[in-house]
Amino acid sequence: MTGPFVKNVATSAADAAKIVPRAEFRVFGSGVIDIVRKKIWDAGATLQKARRMPAETYFLSRRSSAVNVKVRDGLLDIKLKTGETPEGYEIFQPAGKFQFPLQQADLAVILKHLQVDAAPGKGSCTFDEFLAMARAHPDLVPVTIEKMRYGFTVDGVICEYAQVWLNGALLETACCESENHAGMKKVSEMLGIAGMPNTSYINAAKHVVGLT
Repeated sequence: MTGPFVKNVATSAADAAKIVPRAEFRVFGSGVIDIVRKKIWDAGATLQKARRMPAETYFLSRRSSAVNVKVRDGLLDIKLKTGETPEGYEIFQPAGKFQFPLQQADLAVILKHLQVDAAPGKGSCTFDEFLAMARAHPDLVPVTIEKMRYGFTVDGVICEYAQVWLNGALLETACCESENHAGMKKVSEMLGIAGMPNTSYINAAKHVVGLT
């Protein structure tokens, strides 16, 4: 089971590959939260708990928007974009959650996914060392993201709306996630967000820091 309210635990790349990926439709924009709030009860939502998420560090690559690399709760989490549905929903496959210090073999895989090179190191790599490497690298940009999430489900589709701070810049977002793509389409229409551009966290963050 995966999701924003599930305990964050280390997961090997092999075990992550066994997880059935959900498609995600996410929108950003001013007034998004008000739009969803006005529709949520008519949609028959089942509310989950609201949660202020621990601060996360995303690592943006100038070379790719198809990889989501972030650190939360001391774990480095990788998801890889594997495709899109006919509706344009993005599919990200979990690729592992790694504990620090990172072993060199894991570090090499992570940098390969980010499509960047780094000087070979010796031994393991702590979070502070990984962050320093990213800050010094011409093709990597670390971004601090904080989130206040309000989760709910509609007809079994996982949904949320949230306030998000990217390096202090406040954005509003809402999303639907499911393996049921037809169900996602129906729910996104019920919530009033279906006509908005689908934008991943990575692309939203890149826009905020000027990488697009």
